[in-house]
Amino acid sequence: MIELVTPIDLRSDTVTKPDEEMRRAMAAAEVGDDVLDHDPTMAALEERVAALLGVEAALWVPSGSMGNLIALFLHLARGDRFLAPLGAHVLDAELGTAAWLAGGMPHALHSLTPEAVVAAGGGESPYYGLKTTLLSLENTHNASGGTVTSAADHAALVAAARSIGLVVHLDGARLWNASVALGVPLTSLTAGVDTVQVCLSKALGAPVGSVVAGSASFVAEARRVRKMLGGGVRQGGVLAAAGLVALDRIPRLADDHAHASSLAAGLRELGWDVAEPATNIVLASVPDLDKTLLALGEAGVLASPMAGKVRFVTHGDVGSSDVAEVLRRVREGV
Repeated sequence: MIELVTPIDLRSDTVTKPDEEMRRAMAAAEVGDDVLDHDPTMAALEERVAALLGVEAALWVPSGSMGNLIALFLHLARGDRFLAPLGAHVLDAELGTAAWLAGGMPHALHSLTPEAVVAAGGGESPYYGLKTTLLSLENTHNASGGTVTSAADHAALVAAARSIGLVVHLDGARLWNASVALGVPLTSLTAGVDTVQVCLSKALGAPVGSVVAGSASFVAEARRVRKMLGGGVRQGGVLAAAGLVALDRIPRLADDHAHASSLAAGLRELGWDVAEPATNIVLASVPDLDKTLLALGEAGVLASPMAGKVRFVTHGDVGSSDVAEVLRRVREGV
């Protein structure tokens, strides 16, 4: 008889399921029609996120991709060039909507330094050249393995962008992780930006939702664009309630980081080529990516490909015992 093993899902921190506390909050949420009257629980979530990020206002959106798209849609004129780090989510994982719908021309920065920002976006160009108007940052950087931009480096990049007249958007889908890893408030990582997007359904474990934030005037226009894109919801408080519970769990992300570090150390002991993770994403270089992913799946360890490597992501549904079990399965079956 073939023994069936329960899969341990490390494909993403989006695979978490709402626990009983979160489900109770969703069931008991005070709701209203958010499109007509602004659902009260949705409003409470948006106000809380805006305060955490140090901005005037915020808007719930169904996904981080929509939040990024709304920001770029409002910041870019058709044909404007925008800068983003190589491998950024807005470049590689959002179906090209920055160009397709927002009308921007993307330019990847292979080196994300203040000097590179000024070199790429500054200076005069001929009338037929591209007009660079926006810098889009990402913290943590997903494709690089959840790497973190420090508050000092963030400030230097924003200052460089400002020196050449660029608007700054921050894709902070996992900004919570960066804040916890660095031990600094979120406001130190959003300082100087025009807009920021943060995700509730990744590391924080809500079933759905992100928030895009900035000035009150930006959010007023963002609400219009959200409706245009089909992102208006009715009794959104059911979803916002999960986000409010998720925000209470930001400190717990330190556990995810510790589990990722333990997983990386265990894989290295087994001979894997794994760098020390900065947050909750572990990247492993392997000789044959497809073969390794297949072998992991057969062993009941679900992982995903990322930048030519195997990506393991720890999250709220994975504990230290799960990490130990993953390492046992890898040792015996991969």
